[in-house]
Amino acid sequence: MQIGAEFTAVHDFLGDTDLLLELLVGVGVVRIDHAGRILQIHFFIHIPQTDQIFIVVVGNVGTMLVGSTTQHGVSQIISMGIYFPAGINKGMKVYGVYRGYNGLLNGDVEEMNLRSVSDIIGNGGTMLYTARSEEYATPAGIQRAADFCRSIGVSGVVVIGGDGSFRGARCLTNAGINCIGVPGTIDNDIACSEYTVGFDTAMNTAIQMVDRIRDTAQSHDRCSVVEVMGRRCGDIALQTGIATGATAILVPEVQYNIERDVIARIINTQKTGKKHFIVVVAEGVGGVRDLAKYVEQRLGIEARATVLGHVQRGGSPTLRDRVVASQMGFKAVELLEQNIGNRVVAMQGGKIIDLDINEALDMPRVFDEELYKIAMTISI
Repeated sequence: MQIGAEFTAVHDFLGDTDLLLELLVGVGVVRIDHAGRILQIHFFIHIPQTDQIFIVVVGNVGTMLVGSTTQHGVSQIISMGIYFPAGINKGMKVYGVYRGYNGLLNGDVEEMNLRSVSDIIGNGGTMLYTARSEEYATPAGIQRAADFCRSIGVSGVVVIGGDGSFRGARCLTNAGINCIGVPGTIDNDIACSEYTVGFDTAMNTAIQMVDRIRDTAQSHDRCSVVEVMGRRCGDIALQTGIATGATAILVPEVQYNIERDVIARIINTQKTGKKHFIVVVAEGVGGVRDLAKYVEQRLGIEARATVLGHVQRGGSPTLRDRVVASQMGFKAVELLEQNIGNRVVAMQGGKIIDLDINEALDMPRVFDEELYKIAMTISI
């Protein structure tokens, strides 16, 4: 075979995507800068009629990713923002915005490429970092962020986070920059989506910790009162409590009575011969140390309080978080490619959908009362 001419006008081929994919025989990274960023990618196209291989030089322009308040699975959402738009038939440029909306105000952005997201799929945290921004909450701040986007040619932003991040995305869309929200929070507290990226990993971490605490509780005939995260939403506490066989579960959505919902349940369990107990409490309920003291004084059994804290916000994402993050990130970029903004990607009925951002923000959150009823029935 012969090596043919170099085609810098990639659009000659992009007019027929199916043909381009059929003729593609290889990909090569040709130019890399001192920081390891790819400056130029060559795609090798085989023309069967002449038995020649042509080099197609690809250039990119147009999407931005903003990291927000979540951690597990963010790496995979970012990856989808790179792999999909930077594909040979997309021709987009991708920027990572560091520290959320602060990055837009301070110009803290970096062009990203395939190597930027290489092997990050198993990482916890977010490579883009995160921060709150008081200035962005002002009309002047929003306008400044929009002007900065335009100054570097950015026409679309993927915002990963919760309701606060989505409200910021709505403001930026109203200022002329298309935004797509992707739900990323361990609390699973975004009303429009039945699942948020990070939730499964946080729960699995909590389960591991509670299982270990139970080993000690069982050895010492002790009651362990464990606080898990969830300030306004008790989903982590509820599902972790079910999964670990907790005797009692306290969540902010359900008004509780300590005598009825903790003490009486422990007494009933004692009658079966059990001498160790786990009580799972959501962060929004709090007071685990006082509760442990009360249990000890009221029942005469040793009780200890444990606050799991930020251990739930780190660690390698679970399979479910990686897959859902991939689906949601793909959907977000797909919308931007169609010049669609002011939307939120969500999961409903197990399917990935998108909603108007105003509709999404106005939805009331519904607590799973049926699951709570099950928990109260089967816990021993």
